[in-house]
Amino acid sequence: MYKATANLLIACSFLWMIACSSPNAATADLIPTDYVNPFIGASTSVGAAGVYHGLGKTFPGATTPYGMVQVSPNTITGGDNGSGYSDEHKTIEGFAFTQMSGVGWFGDLGNFLVMPTTGKLLKVAGKENNDSIEGYRSAYNKVTETAKAGYYSVELTDYKIKVETSATPHCGILRFTYPSNNQSRIQIDLARRVGGTSTSQYVKVIDDYTIQGWMKCTPDGGGWGNGEGKADYTVYYYAQFSKPLIDYGFWSADIPDHWIRKRDEVVSIPYLTRVSQAPVITGKKELEGKHLGFFTEFPTKEGEDVEMKVGISFVDMEGAANNFKQEIASKNFDQVKKEANELWNKELSRIQISGGTDDEKTIFYTALYHTMIDPRIYTDVDGRYIGGDYKVHTSDSTFTKHTIFSGWDVFRSQFPLQTIINPGLVSDELNSLISMADQSGREYYERWEFLNSYSGCMLGNPALSVLADAYVKGIRTYDAGKAYKYAVNTSCRFGNDSLGYTPGVLSISHTLEYAYADWCISQLAKALGKEDDAKRFFEKGQAYHNIFDKEKGWFRPRNVDGTWQAWPENARLIEWYGCIEANAYQQGWFVPHDVLGMVNLMGGKEKVIADLVDFFNKTPSSLLWNEYYNHANEPVHFVPFLFNQLAVPWYTQKWTRYICEKAYANEVEGIVGNEDVGQMSAWYILASSGLHPSCPGNTRMEITSPVFDKVEFRLDPKYYSGTKFTVIAHNNNIDNLYIQKALLNGREYHKCYLEFEDIAAGGVLELYMGNTPNKKWGE
Repeated sequence: MYKATANLLIACSFLWMIACSSPNAATADLIPTDYVNPFIGASTSVGAAGVYHGLGKTFPGATTPYGMVQVSPNTITGGDNGSGYSDEHKTIEGFAFTQMSGVGWFGDLGNFLVMPTTGKLLKVAGKENNDSIEGYRSAYNKVTETAKAGYYSVELTDYKIKVETSATPHCGILRFTYPSNNQSRIQIDLARRVGGTSTSQYVKVIDDYTIQGWMKCTPDGGGWGNGEGKADYTVYYYAQFSKPLIDYGFWSADIPDHWIRKRDEVVSIPYLTRVSQAPVITGKKELEGKHLGFFTEFPTKEGEDVEMKVGISFVDMEGAANNFKQEIASKNFDQVKKEANELWNKELSRIQISGGTDDEKTIFYTALYHTMIDPRIYTDVDGRYIGGDYKVHTSDSTFTKHTIFSGWDVFRSQFPLQTIINPGLVSDELNSLISMADQSGREYYERWEFLNSYSGCMLGNPALSVLADAYVKGIRTYDAGKAYKYAVNTSCRFGNDSLGYTPGVLSISHTLEYAYADWCISQLAKALGKEDDAKRFFEKGQAYHNIFDKEKGWFRPRNVDGTWQAWPENARLIEWYGCIEANAYQQGWFVPHDVLGMVNLMGGKEKVIADLVDFFNKTPSSLLWNEYYNHANEPVHFVPFLFNQLAVPWYTQKWTRYICEKAYANEVEGIVGNEDVGQMSAWYILASSGLHPSCPGNTRMEITSPVFDKVEFRLDPKYYSGTKFTVIAHNNNIDNLYIQKALLNGREYHKCYLEFEDIAAGGVLELYMGNTPNKKWGE
């Protein structure tokens, strides 16, 4: 939709709402893609966020569900701009074919940067608001900037060129509408990468319309974690132009071997100057180098369209060519756009809603859209993929390899959501993690996997949560014996074994997260009939006791010799005191597997309820980064559901509805923190639907206060006996946020939670809403 009118739906959707405004209108009439606004969260601005983490960090460009390719505008190369785009920037430096979604740590990908230009050839994008070096980046007309599911468009005002993008799962397409010009051009920066540069490239002209080649990305070129993420991948491409390659050439910059080529260095003036002085090379068919570019020039008439179609592979050039031929070779732009939209409608229809405002519907379906970007396909159309040993493997029929597992984030809501609506994806992800652990020879799970790299990002053992949660919910389409072995290995390698806690500056976060992961192993062991292991890991899950200081009444970081670290004034509110990206007040609630034990340590139920109420009451209404309920970061995402377990469920109802209202909006700044590869959005999908887990690894699903009058979850018959599970909220509105009574499949229901088997069997949960708490409902 046009960003300038982001609060309005397109005309046909608006007319539908007028005709079908009744809350009982058939959900089948709703077209999900009419309610997707990819600009939600598309900001990395630290200023708007008021904190170093920035905001959503999503990208607005075109992709398909879990697609390998994302064709998106890029506004910046350096800095902590993982998506390559931020709305406040006034210029675009090109359109890349790979992007990350919602991440910090400087990001990666942003490969194969294409830019249409006219006039003099410039070889660097230059800098926004900087006259020190001339570049080809262009201002763009914000009013014309349009983003929908599977489509993006904008006008580049410096060149008077309209750019449109769309995608298939393994390919992307660009359509450029040029002005009349004798020197129009398409140029490609083959070295470009969001957080640095590819370190070597290759390009070959193979016929009058086609080029192919590769771009090798290593830690020496920055990228994920500015090189600390150990990203090591090669992007292969097969690109075809609709106009013949008659006047074309290359540029090749001579980059000294001793130069650092990372995030800050590649956007420095000396580096850009060296690239800008690269000689233009013509009369050749192929070239390999450290910093290459390619261009093709041609005259254009006013309004002339030129298309460029590109197949991408992470396997080899043959894979890119085959992906191209299978998915996009015979299609034009409009056909690709139409099919991308159809793919999105099919996937987004896994959940259908009615009720709520237009903005709330847009927030919901855009959130669902964001949960369907990752983990993305890493397998070519012929079934080949790069494995954990960085060799080529061929998938069997059991799974499709996926990549980008933001474990520390997505185990909380993203994967529990997928267990309901897409258990096959959960199976694919677990098979991908198991095969990577196997092929790499490491035989343990990585916490933040990126294109086969064991990046070491964040902490805990989140893959164990995803594994246990899937297994207890009946998702078992993988080698459970091998999966369990690697889970145990992971705990032994990263855990509380040696001291019964983890010492150091992040002692609280480490110890609590490892304790929960060990409890997850105990659940898996129990389900597998390994009773001795189940008991051992259950006891390891009690490690949280070992960092609770009874004198201070809270969790406290501990040294290796058993002594406590100093307890400063306002210790619970000091960010990074014993915790990662959080304070002890926020992280300290993270004992989801043993809430009663935690409550006993903290002084009993009434004291804990009072502390929790105070925790929420002191939270600023913006819900931006803060010392209390900090929804912008994941450690607190389970906290609202503690009230259900403390037998005061009206507080869960109150605060989940409040968070849905305040932390999400139909605007660029509409996600209060990093999207984190689907986690922030998945929390909204579940909470606004009336259901959310409090502890993945068990089967309890907490009942919340739904935003919508009706939510239908479509179930997969390959995994579950039911066809759909429906939540209906009667008398629901902004004031009637409290549950008065409930019916499950027509029978009165008194509990404030469901078992997962109730959902998997299909059925209807009816909630009767009112404007005051019913303190007698919800056992």
